[in-house]
Amino acid sequence: MVNQDHKPDKAPSADTIATAARAAGRKGLPPVHLWNPPFCGDLDMRIARDGTWFYLGTPIGRPALVRLFSIILKREGDRYYLVTPVEKVGITVDDAPFLAVDFTALGAGEGQTLTFTTLTGDETTAGPDRPIRLSRDPGTGEPAPYVLVRSNLEALIDRKSFYRLVDLCVEETVEGVAQFGLWSGGAFFPFQPAGDLDLSEASPAGASRG
Repeated sequence: MVNQDHKPDKAPSADTIATAARAAGRKGLPPVHLWNPPFCGDLDMRIARDGTWFYLGTPIGRPALVRLFSIILKREGDRYYLVTPVEKVGITVDDAPFLAVDFTALGAGEGQTLTFTTLTGDETTAGPDRPIRLSRDPGTGEPAPYVLVRSNLEALIDRKSFYRLVDLCVEETVEGVAQFGLWSGGAFFPFQPAGDLDLSEASPAGASRG
């Protein structure tokens, strides 16, 4: 998803954005959904499919810095930005902006809750407002599972977590069709018709971590 906006003469540097993010995040997650600053150009920053953040082609090795950038992420359509009250810069996201690397399951059946943890330290409990969805590669048919983290920002669920989720799947009837899926937060998330190939027989297209 490469940004195509016209780039001004000089976009803010990553250091400038990090300083603004540090100030904005002192009281928790900043209200990026309320900010609509002017577009300042594209930053040479990329989030890879495995959750690694790159700046100028080099991995960002400081988790605290990655966390700072992650709290000012904003998605508009298919575009991703780092946003402060006065600046908005475009970045490239290969797939999803977050990677879910673990989850906890409490309860069972309709009373089950699934809480995911991302590589950047976010926690999200799946439910009606934070759904789990399963996409498939149109060419290979490999499954790629996602969970909503906040606003319209999703996390790709990593391979080891996906296999654990498959073990928790149950069969429910949805609109007259038997579906294989998961309960969390009082909502059922269908993965596929129960009569189709079992998900455990396919290699998920999620990130290779774990």
